[in-house]
Amino acid sequence: MTHKGRILIAEDDEPIATGLHLNLKLAGYEPLVADDGDTALEMINVKRPALVLLDLNLPKRDGLEVLHELRRNDDYTPVIIVSARQDEFDKVGALRLGADDYVTKPFALAELLARIDAVLRRVGAVNERSQGPITEFGNVRVEIDTHQISRGGDEVRLTHLEFELLSFFLHHPNRVFSRDQLLQRVWGTQSGSKRTVDNFVGQLRGKLESDPENPVHFITVRGAGYRFDSQPKE
Repeated sequence: MTHKGRILIAEDDEPIATGLHLNLKLAGYEPLVADDGDTALEMINVKRPALVLLDLNLPKRDGLEVLHELRRNDDYTPVIIVSARQDEFDKVGALRLGADDYVTKPFALAELLARIDAVLRRVGAVNERSQGPITEFGNVRVEIDTHQISRGGDEVRLTHLEFELLSFFLHHPNRVFSRDQLLQRVWGTQSGSKRTVDNFVGQLRGKLESDPENPVHFITVRGAGYRFDSQPKE
């Protein structure tokens, strides 16, 4: 049987982990389980899963620490947070650290499977379209194929989702996209929060604009959404 991909379940609640393992296997994936944060990091490094389902309340090292360690080491393995924490602070914090999605417990299995498929499709699409030449705008230089970015000669580090949003803008310059369209095209969902888009555009401005308070590339179009301008308007 051909597996759709290896997925690591980082979950210390045994019934939940067992249920996810069974259902992911039935869905055609190759599931693995880690019951603490240290084991999760080790398995990610050794087994190289296509995606990680990461609980926040893990022993030894919690989910946010695991996520921070991955991104700090430039490991952009897709991560979906699966947590009972429903506070927006936790969701925004996880997304800013580089999580690809956030699912709250209890969850519908069909929805989780759909989100897994969406993230894997999105990552695959970005990897496909990211092969290409060097792109420059303002004092920013983007080497698309290696994901290396610099501003004024200094290295800029983006999270996986920040790079996906940037890549989408680079491939669709001078066009206005609503927040709903960006959620669908970049995040692969129609049910996400529009504030997520605002946060990520704000993060790109903070890292890539010379004056984030007066952006010239990542433009807000009042009542419509956002537009990327490679050449600032005079």
